[in-house]
Amino acid sequence: MEDPTLERHFKGHRDTVTSVDFNPNMKQLASGAMDSNLMVWNFKPQMRAYRFVGHKDSILSVNFSPSGHLVASASRDKTIRLWIPSVKGESTVFKAHTATVRSVEFSPDGQHLVSASDDKTVKVWTVHRQRFQFSLSQHQNWVRCAKWSPDGRLIVSGSDDKTVKIWDRTSKECVHTFFEHGGFVNHVAFHPSGTCIAAAGTDSTVKVWDIRMNKLLQHYQAHTSAVNSLSFHPSGNYLITASNDSTLKILDLLEGRLFYTLHGHQGPATAVAFSRSGEYFASGGSDEQVMVWKTNFDQIDYNEVLQSHKLRTVEEPRPHIHDIHPRSPQPRQILPSSAPRVDARTEPRNMSAPPPSVTNVGPAMFAQPMVNGSAKSGLHQLEMSSADIDRRGLLDDPTSPQQPSAPVTIPLEERNLPVQLSKTLEQIVSQLDVITQTVSILEQRMTMTENKLRECLDNQQKITLQVRPNE
Repeated sequence: MEDPTLERHFKGHRDTVTSVDFNPNMKQLASGAMDSNLMVWNFKPQMRAYRFVGHKDSILSVNFSPSGHLVASASRDKTIRLWIPSVKGESTVFKAHTATVRSVEFSPDGQHLVSASDDKTVKVWTVHRQRFQFSLSQHQNWVRCAKWSPDGRLIVSGSDDKTVKIWDRTSKECVHTFFEHGGFVNHVAFHPSGTCIAAAGTDSTVKVWDIRMNKLLQHYQAHTSAVNSLSFHPSGNYLITASNDSTLKILDLLEGRLFYTLHGHQGPATAVAFSRSGEYFASGGSDEQVMVWKTNFDQIDYNEVLQSHKLRTVEEPRPHIHDIHPRSPQPRQILPSSAPRVDARTEPRNMSAPPPSVTNVGPAMFAQPMVNGSAKSGLHQLEMSSADIDRRGLLDDPTSPQQPSAPVTIPLEERNLPVQLSKTLEQIVSQLDVITQTVSILEQRMTMTENKLRECLDNQQKITLQVRPNE
């Protein structure tokens, strides 16, 4: 087992990096920052990075779609943008929130978005039809983060009201609220199994709950300042966190202990995320840098694989709403133990390569001409007036004083097109949805097959090496 190593760092942002996310194809990394720019970094040497300009205020969250063909960004300008990460810089604007949008994430099937905002709501949107669907409105203060469960049936949200809520997407009801945090909840995430959630807060703690029993399983006080971000390793065995104390911490969830402390950023570490495979993780900080680390520690000995196979039982089903029980007593607090420290500030690796060239992709490349304050017909940034919003019932409550005066995107069928053309386009969109899902499934299966084949070859080699000494 090896320590994590800093493999690359990217410089191009002009303010604090607020969010990072890997493209599932592992060819790109997206980052958002307080400079209002979305950066897409290419891992292939000598390939340019792209700076997407369009938001009018800080970007607080970025997320790749499961297919890797789209990037969503959430901003202080009260909008969500959906980008095609290419040199054309095409984007669509989603408007319905009435305040800063702090979080956005694609559903596991890539068909929906969930967003969290300072307007105290969590909102769900459709991706291909660009339609706002519904709001979840029981938080009493800003909602800083909202995430999907792995099966897409549940949503978890964390708020400045110091609560974490679990929502049922179908019934649109809050099915449970956790009150254990002593400060604002900055970040939440579902465990890959879907049976647990984790939350990070300004009280410097990280908490892990079992949502089937509503039981607080683990409570970590590894950081000395607010915890800004967290991410589960795909194996579900590790959790990484980023804090204002400038460190990243890797927690061993099986042992319930601090596993590694990583020093890399000069100032608060504000964002962190594992890649889909878990082989890498990325971090961002107030030093305007994006760092890419190789995990290393998740590589285990083949004897441990055999042992885990012996101990393997039937996989537990993912949680359902009816599995949730009344709250149980609090567990013991898990304090940090001594753990290895990795200081990338003094011993960086593979850092000799110069920073990539950056291509600016400005609004002029995708903006639609405006006529009387509204966009001409087209696929990008199609908007409608607030009066139309009220008439069509797209907002939660048209009589609310907080309704947005700004327009929102509308679905294709409402864009004043001939009826026959609208039906034809709708059929085309439906077919494209099916094709997109099919391609995504095929890509996932190919990736799984490649990983299994690689694992088999590695295991065969390890067995050979272990058998030879015995001969």
